[in-house]
Amino acid sequence: MSIRQTIEDREREYLSPFARLSAESRGRAITEEKCSIRAEFQRDRDRIVYCKAFRRLKHKTQVFLAPTGDHCRTRLTHTLEVSEIGRTIARSLQLNEDLVEAISLGHDLGHTPFGHAGESVLNELTPGGFSHYRQSLRVVDVLENEGLGLNLTYEVRDGIVKHSKGYGEVLPIANRDMPKTAEGCVVRYADIIAYLNHDLDDAIRSRVINKDDMPLECKDVLGRRHSQRIYTMIQGVIASTRPEGNELVFGIDKRIGHAMQQLRNFLYHNVYRAPQVHEEFVKASKLLRDLYRYCLNNKDFLEREMGSFAESMSLERRVCDYIASMTDRYAQNMYQQIFWPRSIA
Repeated sequence: MSIRQTIEDREREYLSPFARLSAESRGRAITEEKCSIRAEFQRDRDRIVYCKAFRRLKHKTQVFLAPTGDHCRTRLTHTLEVSEIGRTIARSLQLNEDLVEAISLGHDLGHTPFGHAGESVLNELTPGGFSHYRQSLRVVDVLENEGLGLNLTYEVRDGIVKHSKGYGEVLPIANRDMPKTAEGCVVRYADIIAYLNHDLDDAIRSRVINKDDMPLECKDVLGRRHSQRIYTMIQGVIASTRPEGNELVFGIDKRIGHAMQQLRNFLYHNVYRAPQVHEEFVKASKLLRDLYRYCLNNKDFLEREMGSFAESMSLERRVCDYIASMTDRYAQNMYQQIFWPRSIA
């Protein structure tokens, strides 16, 4: 018996009936021989960790643009926090931690430079619109591995493209928007728990707000310390998630959920729209618009920078892929090279 088969047998013995077992994956678009050591979702996690898009996350904005402070979150540290929170919930509910980890590590691979400012610009300029969760799926299906993609399992791909909660409720009412696995639902909760807490923490550290500014209800219900708030939210999900028939129905304690919504509203008005944050996002938006139009009007430049593996796509789509792949510093350096005057000796 191989090590992989031992892992699969252990999953059957230990995991909940609502967990997606590695051996029962719906498989990959291109059939591959199974690994003798790793289960299917472990392989997906490894492919994501070793891909270029994952490494670029360390230089992409979470909230604060091109942060110079050593402790300010980036898109990479956000991803790691989502993974940690997701695995904690998954272990408590006896779900498949490998699947949760793979979805968590891949969920933001398609995010733009300069956070949601970049996403808004590309959504405005790209025919058909743009969203980072669809782009994340495009990264793993098409753009990575020199255009061959990572050939991930159906369950990981589904969790990646359906991880986003938008600006409404954490989980949508329409079933078609829900991940097909309980593990995918866990990542949706882990994502919002992570960003609510680390965005608040970064805003306080950066002195955009004071810790006393947080609404009293949030302090009383969620806690007054970073770790306490994360624990409260995680506990609220675990305690309110119940089996119903053949499904695991996710929920969150009503008081905790309301306090989380209050905290999200507070962050939107007092952090994301704060002058010192919003003004930088306006500058970043102009930078990306200029780069997009330049690439659109200079196809030879785009070919040199991006390569020719995606020639069959429309020019607009290729420009969008190129801009979305940039890190903050790469976009800034490229803008300087193209648009800043250079002295001639």
